[in-house]
Amino acid sequence: MRTIHLAALPGDGIGKEVMVEALELLSLIEKYDHTINVEIEAFNWNSEFYLKHNKMMPDNGLETLSAYDAILFGAIGDKRVPDYISIWEFIMPIRKQFKQYINFRPIKQLKGINSPLCNSRDIDFTIIRENAEGEYSNIGGSLFDKTNDELAVQNSVMTRKGIKDVTTFAFEYATDKGLSKVTSATKSNAIIHSMRLWDKIVQEVADEYKDIKLNSFYIDALAALFVQKPDTFEVIVASNLFGDILSDLGSALVGGLGISPSANINPTGEYPSMFEPVHGSAPDIVGKGMANPIAQFWSTALMLEHFGRADISKQILHAIESSIVAGKTTPDLGGTLTTKEVSNEVFTRMF
Repeated sequence: MRTIHLAALPGDGIGKEVMVEALELLSLIEKYDHTINVEIEAFNWNSEFYLKHNKMMPDNGLETLSAYDAILFGAIGDKRVPDYISIWEFIMPIRKQFKQYINFRPIKQLKGINSPLCNSRDIDFTIIRENAEGEYSNIGGSLFDKTNDELAVQNSVMTRKGIKDVTTFAFEYATDKGLSKVTSATKSNAIIHSMRLWDKIVQEVADEYKDIKLNSFYIDALAALFVQKPDTFEVIVASNLFGDILSDLGSALVGGLGISPSANINPTGEYPSMFEPVHGSAPDIVGKGMANPIAQFWSTALMLEHFGRADISKQILHAIESSIVAGKTTPDLGGTLTTKEVSNEVFTRMF
């Protein structure tokens, strides 16, 4: 029996609400499938913790998390705490300390959900985003505060290793799934240093995979193609900023952030990977029972697949789709059910 040692970080807002449902899902899986065991410990490190202690997690927080196989995360964000604090003192330290250099984002149109696009499309592709460097660097600064000459500089850092690692992951994923093409997002016509390095190394990696075609598009043209021809993509590899924007655009094409999962992966297994829904803490609906648990369930499914249980992952996704087709959804998908009621519908269809 495989035991997964899991750290649960509910976070803020609806993150707490959907985490409750995900942990119940894992409990039910254990009950009905005796080949898997998940040992869970929850940590209430969030904005409330920051307001009490002036830090987002204890000083030994990262050391504590390093002992676990994986991290299941809810959402972070509170109007009383600036976003840059929750990002740079919580999310970014976890990603960087645990070398989670892959952000994995499935963009899949589930059965029962209509795309906002006029034409019906079979949308099913994956965005592989570089998650540890690139445009999301804290290198830079500002000068001449509150004068007419005030300026700010933010440096983007791209390395051969970082680009090679994310591109290799994308091509290996395409190979494993029997896919035929990888699309690269670039802007090397205008960002002439870092993006030219990106193009160069992406092509070097692509040359090693003769059976997979590399397409490369400027980011603005690629965003347009997301709207015009989303069914033509299979795997997209992108830098940190471009991947972030494309992922949210892709989510909008298939039902919104309320159903979209993500994984921050350390491919070597040396450190824990982190699995989380894409949506935020949604303070406007906290406590109203309106939070959609699907993204958290799907993120949990990605975690189980990461540990070799693709069978359970598929079972979860099938139950989610069956519930949606039956109209058993929260208001964001046009339904009238509460968070708990949607969860129970998914559980019933699984077990």
